[in-house]
Amino acid sequence: MRRLRSTLAVTAVAAAALLVGTPTAAAAPDTVDMNEVFGPFVVSTLQDGRIAPPEQWQPRHPTTDAWYQAPPVAGLAPGTLLKARPATVQVYGVQPAHVRGYQLMYVTTDFDGSRVVSTGMLMIPDDGTGPQDRKLIGYSEANDSLGPGCMPSTQWTGGDQDDPSLFSALGPVAQMFGNGWAVMMSDTANDGDSAPNGFSIGQFSGAATLDGLRAAIALPDAGFERDIPIGIYGIAGGGVAAGFAAEKQATYAPELNVVGTVLQAMVIDSATFERKADAGIGAGFVFANSLGYAARYPEIDLDAELTPLGKQIADVFNRTCQQTYLMMPFLPLSALYTHGRPADNPVFARAYADNRMGQQAPKAPVLLTSCRDDFLVPYSDVENLIAAYRAGGTDVTVDPSRCGVTDILTNPYRVGTELLGMQNVDWFVGKFEETTR
Repeated sequence: MRRLRSTLAVTAVAAAALLVGTPTAAAAPDTVDMNEVFGPFVVSTLQDGRIAPPEQWQPRHPTTDAWYQAPPVAGLAPGTLLKARPATVQVYGVQPAHVRGYQLMYVTTDFDGSRVVSTGMLMIPDDGTGPQDRKLIGYSEANDSLGPGCMPSTQWTGGDQDDPSLFSALGPVAQMFGNGWAVMMSDTANDGDSAPNGFSIGQFSGAATLDGLRAAIALPDAGFERDIPIGIYGIAGGGVAAGFAAEKQATYAPELNVVGTVLQAMVIDSATFERKADAGIGAGFVFANSLGYAARYPEIDLDAELTPLGKQIADVFNRTCQQTYLMMPFLPLSALYTHGRPADNPVFARAYADNRMGQQAPKAPVLLTSCRDDFLVPYSDVENLIAAYRAGGTDVTVDPSRCGVTDILTNPYRVGTELLGMQNVDWFVGKFEETTR
């Protein structure tokens, strides 16, 4: 059995390397090497892990799980831990060893100030790190899903293994585990709630990210110190949640010891995002982004706003995860909305304006690594965000990732690792070291 596990581990390592390619001789020294991802601890989790039983390979939907039924939360403080249960971590049929998992349910704040519930997934590497040396990352996945059962508490326990955000997180999370850091992933929703998830609403997802960290610290079994150093990490859809968490932290959760935030490839302003990406290859995500606002803002009446085709597609999107949205490229919003693009529609104006990043300057340092050649988000939005943060006193480091055609042709390995945000993990190493000096 030990030999079988070792063989599986080697196979997994080789497969992962093939998925992102092989480093070229011209690779720059700061390119992430696979040895940094599959270090001794991560390899041991595969060698000593197990293949999940066949019955656990099937998708499991949290809407049928009574644990996700939320109690009343009016009057409870944000970050209150409502319930928690141990959960076996499972990725693509493999249950790694030496990693403890917990599903959490906690109180957070909606964009309108009301108390609501979110769930999430906490993972802690059992590597001998003492409580005084433990660090915690609030990791926000590249997840833009509207439907239930699409979020980390389901993904990382084997319930939804098809979502691309799970794959995109594997490299950075492996690096974090290799450093001995715990990882808290907020669902920024109750993943068992059948109602559509307003994933695009940063005023909600930012609070849910911070309250997920509060809930993780409150979990007795985690053994975290109250002032545990925290890094916030967000990419693509998760970059919205992480960005708003960074902006809100000083006023909303000042007790959290946040040392810095990494942001990459996020939608900074939904209006400019729509105008750039409408009818392009990412058209499905443009439509889903607007549906996320409609899920929570009462003034947006989809029955009045959507065309018959738009209603049919919205019905599918609101029940499914983001891999479905990949199947709708190049369809313009004018075919889906009766009044044209939402960015030009006053009905959406308040929602988009409320959730434009850059309204507050983060207190802790920020690393911005969005790609200059991003075909979805205008880089001018990134430049404006940098200027706004710096004007507010934020220490901002800018290190754009590579995603241009020339980069892809000459060094696909580096482009692949940088699009997944793997190059950003070491930045936290320096920030954590600064807190111990």
